Amino acid sequence: MSELVGNMLVAQSGGPTAVINASVAGAVSAAWRNAHVFPQDAEGETVGTIYGAQNGILGILNEELIDLSEVHQSVIEGLRYTPAAALGTCRYKIDFTKKPEQAKVDMDRLFAVFQAHDIRYFFYAGGNDSQDTSLKIHQQAIERGYELRVIGIPKTIDNDLPHTDHCPGYGSVIKYCATTVMEVGLDVGSMATDDGSCCVIEVMGRSAGWIAAGTVLARRFAADPPHIILVPEIRYDIDAILARIKESVATFGYCVVVAGEGIKDSEGKEIGADFNQLDDFGHPLLSGAAERLGQIIFGKLGTKTRTVKLGYAQRAAAHYGSATDAAEAFACGEAAVQAAVSGQSGYMVKLVRESSNPYRWSTALHPLAEIANVEHFLPRDWISEDGFLPNEKFIEYARPLIEGETRPPTEGGLPKFVAIEKARIEKKLSPRIA
Repeated sequence: MSELVGNMLVAQSGGPTAVINASVAGAVSAAWRNAHVFPQDAEGETVGTIYGAQNGILGILNEELIDLSEVHQSVIEGLRYTPAAALGTCRYKIDFTKKPEQAKVDMDRLFAVFQAHDIRYFFYAGGNDSQDTSLKIHQQAIERGYELRVIGIPKTIDNDLPHTDHCPGYGSVIKYCATTVMEVGLDVGSMATDDGSCCVIEVMGRSAGWIAAGTVLARRFAADPPHIILVPEIRYDIDAILARIKESVATFGYCVVVAGEGIKDSEGKEIGADFNQLDDFGHPLLSGAAERLGQIIFGKLGTKTRTVKLGYAQRAAAHYGSATDAAEAFACGEAAVQAAVSGQSGYMVKLVRESSNPYRWSTALHPLAEIANVEHFLPRDWISEDGFLPNEKFIEYARPLIEGETRPPTEGGLPKFVAIEKARIEKKLSPRIA
């Protein structure tokens, strides 16, 4: 394919992670190295060719672009250990199935923005919906005869993208969650009395139990918490859960349960769902699986029960992130730019495991058409027969992903994270009509 000279646009989408910014750092660093595609001035500085979209696809539609070419290299490097989405994110979906007229309007607007700013390279870091958006943009570019190269960058703590060994963000979230379970477990265990106690820790994961399963890494011995791990892929008999809790309390004096937010009862109903409220995607709001389970435990067993909901903390914990995870996220950003520069489009970067012990990995590409809107679930044979703990197959898979620690510099005893100064690009189009 012939060389394509033009501007680059990178954006972030969906829930942030501890390492999503590392992918942006990798993409920008790779762009700086490709001066033949992204032109530079006489002093070797990139001139207005690397853009960031503020708040993902929604920012593009509103023509809210920022100039990343002027960002100091030290800030780009600092993104490697800074959590959240430095460019801003969104959950906006271009939906040709349910909202075809709006989707067409959105695509017309999006390509008007691309043309106005000569965007020829587009990189979108995100999960399932983001890869679907990347695919649609790639397909629309072909239909419209607009020269554009689109590469998706994987991101999701849920670890549910298919065809990649795992997703950037996953190693850090399970490192934090497993550590927190160890700490909370020590606390609960030290307070255990003859009456016994139970603590239910809720982690993210509506459909897939990868995060909950990852807390099994906290176990060194059979007596160590978590004693029970509940994942959304399995339907649980409540009486069986209660019996296992009662057994754990009788044996150890306490029980620590980790529950994915989307865990289901034997009828397939989400335990923590509020069916009177729906989210933007039409799903019942999850009001608290841990809280509901805690009520059941106390009501049925009379055991003193406390709950912990890790919430946003689990996906923002860059202070103790996985160095392996951060390195892989950076490499995915780099690989996306290199693939596009070499003429590729319509792919997502994926992580390939070459060996588990010692752990070795590399990056490759996979067609977006086989990734968009496809969820990858925890294999059933990676979980014990009774469904209460992941087994050695899962542990062998997950353990290498948490190796090493990100070490952000500190100031006044706290991490010194960076922020991108958002130098807005002058708008060339009329305001968008939503």
